[in-house]
Amino acid sequence: MSQAESAELFQHPDRNLAMELVRATEAAAIRATPWIGRGDKNAADGAAVDAMRKFLATVAFSGLVVIGEGEKDDAPMLFNGEIVGNGQGPQCDIAVDPIDGTSLTAAGRSHAISMIAVADRGSMLDASSVYYMNKLVTSEEGIGVVDIHRPIGENIRALAKAKGKPVEEIRVAVLDRPRHEVLIQEIREAGAGTRLILDGDVASGINAARHDTRIDMCVGIGGSPEGVATACAIKALGGFMQGVLHPMDDGERQRGLDAGLLFDHTYGLNDLVASDNTFFVATGVTDGELARGVRRAGNIISTESIVLRARSGTLRRVSADHQASKWLDD
Repeated sequence: MSQAESAELFQHPDRNLAMELVRATEAAAIRATPWIGRGDKNAADGAAVDAMRKFLATVAFSGLVVIGEGEKDDAPMLFNGEIVGNGQGPQCDIAVDPIDGTSLTAAGRSHAISMIAVADRGSMLDASSVYYMNKLVTSEEGIGVVDIHRPIGENIRALAKAKGKPVEEIRVAVLDRPRHEVLIQEIREAGAGTRLILDGDVASGINAARHDTRIDMCVGIGGSPEGVATACAIKALGGFMQGVLHPMDDGERQRGLDAGLLFDHTYGLNDLVASDNTFFVATGVTDGELARGVRRAGNIISTESIVLRARSGTLRRVSADHQASKWLDD
């Protein structure tokens, strides 16, 4: 290997990094397991954060947390601007959420995941100063067909035609929030069905871009940080995504402007994450379409994870059995 090739590998994340990061999401999911259904989302999140930080410290990379859980003073959160890893590998931007769906975990509901997204350093949009973003995600059939600025009914009919299926078979994922009452009504009036999400729209966005799920589209106003993380996965799936920032008040809008964000702009995939060398890894905390939740049978803890890589356009599933005595107290 030439010196130039060695430098290239050092500067950019490779597939071995993705497999190392799975260990961190597995650890976070396993540590959160005792708190499933116990009504304490902060305890679940704290356990997951501690486990993820510990495992990330062993990974051969220098990861800058662009999308984290808060500021440094909010420890034990993985905070925005934190550097993780052992510093001996590629320099990367990362988006982390030790539990996407803490309320789901606390209530014992499905679709909670632990996730990490990775891209080349300097390529992720830092949208942390504006909490909400209006998003539209579909599979590749939506490219050049749907647009976030069109009425939802038009987008549904256009996507149904592109996918070669009746409108009544289209399923649209939306966060179940009062702000989406009109949107939900319009989806149903168009003849499509809804999949209402209680919490955490990352998994639903990914499922909208996959070929083997019942979700065809994910729309609505959700977290901006989650939007950037989702974009890393959508690049690997070859799907379509747009986002428009949605400030809650003039103060938040001004903070966004001060940070260089654009409000009269439609953020496409390359705006949300400029690199084509992205990874997304997630481990199921509770059962969902994206990944099965953590299970324990005697001394064995089983996990299921997905690994998405944009450069190769692959989705891999990783099933692992862990000795419970290494993880949890009886």
